[in-house]
Amino acid sequence: MRSLRAGRRIPRRLFVLSGSAALATGVLAALWVVRPLPPRLLDQPPAPTLRLLDRSGAPLRTTRTPDGALHQWVPLAEMDPALLVAFVAAEDRRFYTHHGVDPRALGRALLADVRAGRIVSGASTIPMQLARLLRPLPRSLPGKLAQALWALRLDAHLSKQAILEQYLNRVPLGQGVVGVEQAAALYFGASARALSAGQAALLAGIAGAPSRDNPLVSPGRARARRALVLARMRRAGAVSAVEVRSAGLEPVRNTSQAGGFFAPHYTAALLARLEASGRSPAGDLRTPLDLPLQEALEAEVRHTVETMRRSGVRHAAAVVLDNATGGILAWVGSPDFFAPGSGQVDMVISARQPGSALKPFLYGMAFDRGYTPATVLPDVAAVYQTGGIPYAPRNYDRRYHGPVRAREALASSFNVPAVELASRLGVAELLATLRRAGFSSLGRDPQHYGLGLALGNGDITLLELANGYRAIANGGAWRPVRWLAGDLVRGGEERRVMSAGAAALVLDILADPVARIPGFGPVTPLEFPFPAAAKTGTSRHFTDNWAVAVTGGFTLAVWVGNFDGRPMEGVSGVAGAGPLLHRAALLTAARHRPGVLPTPEQLGARPFAICRLSGLRAGAHCPISTEWFLPGTAPALLCDWHDAAGGVTLPAQYADWAGQARLAAVTGERSAARPVPAAGADTASVSAGFRITSPAAGDVFRFVPGVPADYTTIGLRAAGAPRSMRIRWIVDGRPVPGSRLALVPGRHRVRAEAGSLTDEVVIEVIGQP
Repeated sequence: MRSLRAGRRIPRRLFVLSGSAALATGVLAALWVVRPLPPRLLDQPPAPTLRLLDRSGAPLRTTRTPDGALHQWVPLAEMDPALLVAFVAAEDRRFYTHHGVDPRALGRALLADVRAGRIVSGASTIPMQLARLLRPLPRSLPGKLAQALWALRLDAHLSKQAILEQYLNRVPLGQGVVGVEQAAALYFGASARALSAGQAALLAGIAGAPSRDNPLVSPGRARARRALVLARMRRAGAVSAVEVRSAGLEPVRNTSQAGGFFAPHYTAALLARLEASGRSPAGDLRTPLDLPLQEALEAEVRHTVETMRRSGVRHAAAVVLDNATGGILAWVGSPDFFAPGSGQVDMVISARQPGSALKPFLYGMAFDRGYTPATVLPDVAAVYQTGGIPYAPRNYDRRYHGPVRAREALASSFNVPAVELASRLGVAELLATLRRAGFSSLGRDPQHYGLGLALGNGDITLLELANGYRAIANGGAWRPVRWLAGDLVRGGEERRVMSAGAAALVLDILADPVARIPGFGPVTPLEFPFPAAAKTGTSRHFTDNWAVAVTGGFTLAVWVGNFDGRPMEGVSGVAGAGPLLHRAALLTAARHRPGVLPTPEQLGARPFAICRLSGLRAGAHCPISTEWFLPGTAPALLCDWHDAAGGVTLPAQYADWAGQARLAAVTGERSAARPVPAAGADTASVSAGFRITSPAAGDVFRFVPGVPADYTTIGLRAAGAPRSMRIRWIVDGRPVPGSRLALVPGRHRVRAEAGSLTDEVVIEVIGQP
């Protein structure tokens, strides 16, 4: 226009050339459209080739094609007519009158795209969408034009019915399903051959944004899309107003009949692993997963979240491994895989800080370097320089405990002794040990973690933690987990994490309920009716709770927290993850034999009498306990901390602490270790005799906030009586039925009687339950 106003003329030959080019382009496009379709373009997708089965052959995830999509072809003549009406109303209401491209809709879309400078409206017809499914094209203007040409070509060679059949069997409908048959099975437990108007409208409604609008991700959006499609079907005269109202009352998902898959986090991880390895296995793949146990643990995880919601807990996870084979018996990544937003987050393989759960590997390393469970470590105020920054570790109870034997320090999870031990042994050595134990998530250098690595300041996964503890159960030898019953995804070498003797000592400590008393109070959720070693961990600011139980047969690890990192309200590992661990272990033991743990005695360890304060050989005036020592590690020095007058002289490093602590109370808060060995077991051992081993004289019990009242009891144990003789327990002059004492605040006199044999101790219970 500007050229014409200026009196300039556009040469006629330019119009002629432009018209010729357009004509030539149109002719070429028309010739391309009428060409026959490429061979095999419309072939049905491959039939289902892969089924994942549990250990007994029950299907976990089925009809999965190599591209990972659930798919099953249904002829158009067998589909419910409501599907055809719903999809045409929702996606392409002029489907039966246009020839692949809707000129009116395309004109509106092109105008909107030009104004926006990008693709904002596609105006895709059903043939255009089918073209994109058959020949994926970029979402650009050239791509849209090519898609339109393919739609014209499809419409020129196929009937409307053939186009609909191809489209309805290929359209993605969320959660990895392709086609209306599998979508109907997933969401309704039904078939595309028989659907209600509401179900057909819902499937058509989610086709535009299947990953966002499907009822498993967002029931609200799915319901809104269904209402929109029903309204369009009503305007088209396909349904009555009464049918629309009735369809709107249907649930968006039939949870009682809907299909889907079991162990969803596990099967998703396994399929991803297969894909990453470049494998495309066919047929049935049997896994070691135990489906009944899986479903029971899923229920327990949901129960834990519901009961702890007031404490700010929203999520939990669990994994169980078979110790002998490494087979994954159960895998629960979240309370609900189908929960909107966060359900598909998998905390079994998502890395977070484990807190004290890494300490057993530190102590196992120490036992291989000359330390023993009787070695005394200082639990006193100390400041370390890590990367030029002062670091002053603190215990969970904000107290210092003075001289602490390694047994108590590990079982009670004291932080200060662990940091001191890591300082002596070296962070680089600790990191190397953890990596040998399979913690590949710890990918930074030692300087990055510093001494805080002893307290779990590096991110790991729950699966790594479970398999690391499994290595301890297997005599200190790490092996990879086993994903399948066959050898397809096995592989991997064996690595020595710690010696078998060190592993046995670690398990013995983690199975010692008395050694846990100083840190966790009386009987906790970490005690089981079968041999088991257990450990908890809590990350900083109470964002993550961890707990692990190890038996001879299986290893179980659980996590409790929030996916978004929000802190819980003062929930420690023993109060948060502990109860879940306890219930999950009982469920697992009901289906898989717990067996027995390797003991120090089996590895050649011998019991010796020690001073329970100094950890040295017991003298005439020492409070006596017993401890296991591997060959060549028993203490040679006699304790010189106690004198005949009942006084105690501590090494100089404890002077400041002793001035602020009640020594008598602290020495009472100790492990009674193991029962006194029988006479003749060792000349340095305590002589045989009837005595109470739990509780021990002077024990002080403190109630731990958050521990359920069911666990505020302590086991009553005595040694030295003939096995045939019944032990009678009397507390404060009253008989106690059984062998467990429910604790109440105050001082208590505990008496054991076995025939003419008697022993008596006095204990104290502090705080309120």
